[in-house]
Amino acid sequence: MRFQGKSAIVTGAGRDIGRACALRLAKEGANVAINYYSSSEGADSAVEEIIAAGGKAFALQGDLSKQQGADALVAKTVSEFGSVDILVNNSGGLVARKTISEMSLEHWHTVMDLNLTSIFLMVKACLPHMANGAIVNLASQAGRDGGGPGSVPYATSKGAVMTMTRGLAKELGPNIRVNALCPGMIDTDFHNVHTKPEVRKIVENAAPVKRQGVPDDVANLVAYLASEESAFITGANVDINGGMVFS
Repeated sequence: MRFQGKSAIVTGAGRDIGRACALRLAKEGANVAINYYSSSEGADSAVEEIIAAGGKAFALQGDLSKQQGADALVAKTVSEFGSVDILVNNSGGLVARKTISEMSLEHWHTVMDLNLTSIFLMVKACLPHMANGAIVNLASQAGRDGGGPGSVPYATSKGAVMTMTRGLAKELGPNIRVNALCPGMIDTDFHNVHTKPEVRKIVENAAPVKRQGVPDDVANLVAYLASEESAFITGANVDINGGMVFS
């Protein structure tokens, strides 16, 4: 029980990677605050599952690209659990595939705020209540390779998350470690919506492990980076892509 007595916030945890992270941390003893935007059913069922196993958790809806949403989530976490020890910044998305010539300034700002501003707001809100601990950001393979067609703002925001991770590691050390993950193709609604099945099959066949990732693959690595087992790792952007991209 690596996280017994510790409290974690997982954003975007109503489904897929975020939900898997919340369940994984709770399984190891953490009290978990689950943020969601629209996936209430997955968030509520995760809370029920954690409580049924003897853990503590709550779910709270909120738009973390707005300060009010971030502040409310942190305030409830502190009220319920007393502190914040682990922050997993998973909230984000592509929104839609648009070329530069097609996209509006509003679309650009929406994607940047969803993926980048939300992390700034969450980190800032947590710091007064986080004397020690770990922050794990979800970047993306797109931050390394520029992403697929129509994903320039998404890839740009994820590249910024990677740079922000390095800067925060310097600023917040030694008491708070900050790392990020760069997932490749993980079997989630992200790719169900934005990636054609034939493209996914090509990626599967090209990967050395010959499969797509699953949310639990990512959650296991998040748990490691949030634990004291990774005490000498900070400022790292860790690839998890089945060998599709080496860095």
